[in-house]
Amino acid sequence: MLDLFTPLHVSTDEVSRMRPPLVPLATLIGRELRNEKIEKPYVKYGQAALAKKGEDYFLIKLDCQRVPGDLSTSFSVFAIFDGHNGISAAIFAKEQLLDNVLSAIPQDISREEWLQALPRALVAGFVKTDIQFQQGGETSGTTVTFVIIDGWTVTVASVGDSRCILDSQGGVVSLLTVDHRLEENVEERERVTASGGEVGRLNVFGGNEVGPLRCWPGGLCLSRSIGDTDVGEFIVPIPHVKQVKLSNFGGRLIIASDGIWDTLSSDMAAKSCRGLPAELAAKLVVKEALRSRGLKDDTTCLVVDIIPSDILFLPPIPRKKHNMFSSLLFGKKALNSVSKSTNKLSAVGVVEELFEEGSAVLAERLGKDFPVNTNSGIHRCAVCQVDQTSADGLSVNSGSFFSPGSKPCEGPFLCSNCRKKKDAMEGKRPSRPTVTA
Repeated sequence: MLDLFTPLHVSTDEVSRMRPPLVPLATLIGRELRNEKIEKPYVKYGQAALAKKGEDYFLIKLDCQRVPGDLSTSFSVFAIFDGHNGISAAIFAKEQLLDNVLSAIPQDISREEWLQALPRALVAGFVKTDIQFQQGGETSGTTVTFVIIDGWTVTVASVGDSRCILDSQGGVVSLLTVDHRLEENVEERERVTASGGEVGRLNVFGGNEVGPLRCWPGGLCLSRSIGDTDVGEFIVPIPHVKQVKLSNFGGRLIIASDGIWDTLSSDMAAKSCRGLPAELAAKLVVKEALRSRGLKDDTTCLVVDIIPSDILFLPPIPRKKHNMFSSLLFGKKALNSVSKSTNKLSAVGVVEELFEEGSAVLAERLGKDFPVNTNSGIHRCAVCQVDQTSADGLSVNSGSFFSPGSKPCEGPFLCSNCRKKKDAMEGKRPSRPTVTA
């Protein structure tokens, strides 16, 4: 491991290793004359970590392919898994989550359709991974911050309190995740209590309450996670998902566990490493967190630069003064119109918001426009991808009992196992996971 306390400098060899392939001058001139936008940016990354309990894990997977064997369909995945009460859930999610997400995306679709399907597939993949892990009967849990980068489009799904921030080239720092800590998130506290959980602090001798707000049973400080079999299923694995499109000036992502964010604000983390290559930036963020607090928790940081292919690394950009207009950084756009976009973003720092949803209600996250073949009599579970007959499946949008106005054949279907999971998460039945031998 690199020594985090040695002086920081960039050697000639390090610069050479990070330099992208040279682009011929004639090509550059041609691009300029045609005002050609570079569609595929370079993705450069760095990673640094120090272990206190050894429960942090991360995933870096470059050059995944939407169409196997077709390099033009490549995308990258970066993720952090911060385990608690053991390491099993973090390891399981690291090994299974990506495959579960990809299996929920229809085959033979265009890139734009693939990007549109990704938010819903992330929800299905998170829930499926949680169901699979809980069937093993282990009681550990994990936060997840899962990032997929396809060209200039970044999609982030998260449960728990790990965080992903975007430092745009305009110098504005934006949070791409939502913290699911009961202490800070009022909406999540209300959801947990409405679903049958109790929220409160630890009681010590004398009736004094200490520590952060926790969910009972279990005593978890988080309202969303993967795993946690010993806690009620009102602690849900349904992620907050945000999808944005960067301008062709790019930007920097900082993905880190709470060992960083308990010490540094988003602005502090971004400022601490501007102007450095990603490899050294990650090292410096961890060093800055340790300087402020010491090693109190596992501390893991991934820095990912999304940059045009004709520059070495993101240049330092002075941060603009924050004012009432900073909220205009994101231009909201309906998900259904993503494929119709013809906008060419050229302003430095402009980020287009394509999608954002954080509801914990599975029916809202899977939607009603899910592809269904009602003629065959066979339906595929929208979560676990298991085929079932109409008699065995139930629409995610239907109630527990059919009423005259309900339409059980509309929208995505759930198998009986996933239907039970949905009902448990919504407080419609007691949660008792089935343990397989």
